[in-house]
Amino acid sequence: MTSGNLTATEQGVLDEIDDEGVDFLRLQFTDILGTVKNVAIPARQAEKAFTDGIYFDGSSIEGFVRIQESDMRLKPDPETFEVLPWRNDENGAAARMICDIINTSTDEPFEGDPRYVLQQAIERAEEMGYEVNFAPEPEFFMFEEDEDGRATTKTADTGGYFDVAPKDLASDVRRDIIYGLESMGFEIEASHHEVAEGQYEINFEYDDALATADNVATFRMVVRAIAAQHDLHATFMPKPIPRINGSGMHTHMSLMEDGENAFHDEDDEFNLSDVAHSYLAGVLEHAPAITAVSNPTVNSYKRLVPGYEAPVYVAWSDRNRSALIRKPAARIPAASRIEARFPDPSCNPYLAFAALIQAGLDGIENDLEAPDPIRENIYEFDEEKREEYGIETLPTNLGEAIEALEEDEVVYDALGEHVGPKFVEAKSQEFEDYLVDVSQWELDRYLETF
Repeated sequence: MTSGNLTATEQGVLDEIDDEGVDFLRLQFTDILGTVKNVAIPARQAEKAFTDGIYFDGSSIEGFVRIQESDMRLKPDPETFEVLPWRNDENGAAARMICDIINTSTDEPFEGDPRYVLQQAIERAEEMGYEVNFAPEPEFFMFEEDEDGRATTKTADTGGYFDVAPKDLASDVRRDIIYGLESMGFEIEASHHEVAEGQYEINFEYDDALATADNVATFRMVVRAIAAQHDLHATFMPKPIPRINGSGMHTHMSLMEDGENAFHDEDDEFNLSDVAHSYLAGVLEHAPAITAVSNPTVNSYKRLVPGYEAPVYVAWSDRNRSALIRKPAARIPAASRIEARFPDPSCNPYLAFAALIQAGLDGIENDLEAPDPIRENIYEFDEEKREEYGIETLPTNLGEAIEALEEDEVVYDALGEHVGPKFVEAKSQEFEDYLVDVSQWELDRYLETF
């Protein structure tokens, strides 16, 4: 395939489609809740997708548009072309490209596109002279399926933190997942069994914020697809099993300025620059509102409770993991960064990253000062000592988090005029549905007692 109307990158994609024998393309995007959606087209339509876009009905997508304004257009990003590892066989291959969404009535980027929301945050950082790098550590569980192919909560192994076979029986599955991710361009740093039975973590290298958000969306899709090939169900639900550790997505962040790490200062006690301290202060300042986006489900707050290694206290530390933000040790200046430990992998990565960036940039613009680090184990503090140190806690449920979001102009505005109200509406309804439901715990506790 050749066309004079294509960029060199787009033409390269068409050539690769021919070389790899790709017969179908999945044009991928996410709704405001972070659910991956796609429109499948025959590979022969790839050139049309680049030149004209592919139209779809946006009214059927969560949080997009009303029925009377439903026509949207997908604009594929050729930089995101990858062949899907589980659809590459003698019957032909499938590939995917992540898309930006265009409003057909204005021919401008659709404000309700979560990817656009993140692009706006990145653009603000660039206007301030910064490039934004992120590196997340998504955790997940793998469970056995029942005879009908439905997910159970029976774990795939009985291993614990950093265990190896035979306790870590899912190591072969993780190997196949890693091979699949690497075939799609991921640079895998490490993989290990996490604390809970059936819980795992696969870390990939840092990248710019947009590429990293794309990677998180792709990561979840690949993990679930390859787990399913092994008759296992992979879930990024934060707390699928009560009274054990839940799954987080610790997120490392740094800013680059003129090719140098803007977070590093050799003369600072913590090797953090003034920019890093202010960015950190901004994230702490807006943390309650950020949780509505970075921890967006009712179940998220079953993980954010004291006693299960999840951070709930609004503080930072350079020595321990009980604080909301940690300053990891860095061997070289380029590796100086901060780690937000409260996000979980159920979040929409585009919106969560946008909220974190905008909060941090607000800290820089307003020259906020970070509090002193807490070097003691905050989990062991009683309420009186937390008050003495001025340590607040995160919202205890989704309803409180939504209230904090609505009251925080910086984080709410970070979502944009379209996504902000739609997100609050969807999450408020989710919390209301939860409040009127009756759980099995309540039935077991009260049905025969009263």
